[in-house]
Amino acid sequence: MSGKSLMKQWYTPVEITTLKRWIFASCIVNMLLLTFDFLRDEYDLLLAGIFACILLGLLYHNMPSVHEEKKRNFALGLSSIIFGIGIYKLISLEITIFNIWLNSWIILPSAISLLWLSSRPVTVWTSKELSISAVEYGLERNHQLIKKYRNITTHLTLLHFVMITVLPLIWIIDTAISPGNALGGELGDSFTTQHFEKVLSGESFQTWLANSLIVSIGTCLLGLTIAIPAGYAFSRFKFSGRNVSMFAFLLVQMFPGIIILVPYFLVMKSLGLLNSHIGLILAYCVTALPLCVWMLKGFFDTIPRELEEAAVLDGCNQFQVFTKVVLPLSVPAVAVTGLFSFLAAWNEFLLALTFNTSNDMYTLPVGLASMISSTGQAWGDFAAASILVSIPVALLFLFFQKFLIEGLSVGGVKG
Repeated sequence: MSGKSLMKQWYTPVEITTLKRWIFASCIVNMLLLTFDFLRDEYDLLLAGIFACILLGLLYHNMPSVHEEKKRNFALGLSSIIFGIGIYKLISLEITIFNIWLNSWIILPSAISLLWLSSRPVTVWTSKELSISAVEYGLERNHQLIKKYRNITTHLTLLHFVMITVLPLIWIIDTAISPGNALGGELGDSFTTQHFEKVLSGESFQTWLANSLIVSIGTCLLGLTIAIPAGYAFSRFKFSGRNVSMFAFLLVQMFPGIIILVPYFLVMKSLGLLNSHIGLILAYCVTALPLCVWMLKGFFDTIPRELEEAAVLDGCNQFQVFTKVVLPLSVPAVAVTGLFSFLAAWNEFLLALTFNTSNDMYTLPVGLASMISSTGQAWGDFAAASILVSIPVALLFLFFQKFLIEGLSVGGVKG
């Protein structure tokens, strides 16, 4: 077999295969990012972005093959034009982190295309007849580099998507540490802790925090107390109305919460539970209970019945089987369900706003909303309070992540 036919059949530089994947992904992402130019009424930049997407599509379909030097030169020209469009869009806008990220989807792929298409392996591959030994060397080189390039490409792509999440966080942190209560300004141009000091020293925030903790912890404990035995019963026992009840749980989840807002309010009013912690706890438990029961039932179904049968043979009654065998193995599911119940109550706004009319009974979501009114917007205080509210949730996720892994390991050993 000649070197040329061998190259066509087996050997393509890793730069070409990696570029094809990256250019394709970049073209798709840039078409989605055109929305930002449209929303900002930057129609000249929108046209430039559309042109860049078209050129990226042409570049994808015109990646060179073996002995296609003209095609490689054409791809280099396309990459140069795309790179120029990306630079033009960037300098036409204010230099911010968001705009740099937005246009990097054009600049980076085109810059790497210029670098790799002009590299020696690609140049030799497209312009010369390679010997069999050279093809073998190229295959060995591909084997060494392909994993590295894939990892770099994957991490760069994920890093870009992470920016979608990180940018709002950076913005709210900057607002919280900047003097005054106005939005905007240069990122990191000044620093102050006055907003955090004002929020932490205020009696209202402390009251809202206490109310949220009472309601969230109460919802978590009451919900688990009901959901754990209910999920186990649905998983292990056959009884009249079992299937209907499970279907009813699913049916309840299909309707938005606002539909039952008025009946909830009337029930709470008739029971005298408005402006009370117990009223919110009961309402949140009823809302979250169906999903909690389904989550626990699904986990209980995975626990082998043979373990319970062995415990019965050892002299355990049904309650001991549940508490000493099933429940310890269900620690991960119970932890996830408890975390879900806690966060559902911690973040809920509509029911808390409807059932509580007194500032002394506001939970954190309602209290934060009250900081922004039509007569005055304390954006700095609001940003600081939002960060403080999110810290317990972040810590819970970090704590439960490790706890769940340990629980799964213990459960695997016991099983």
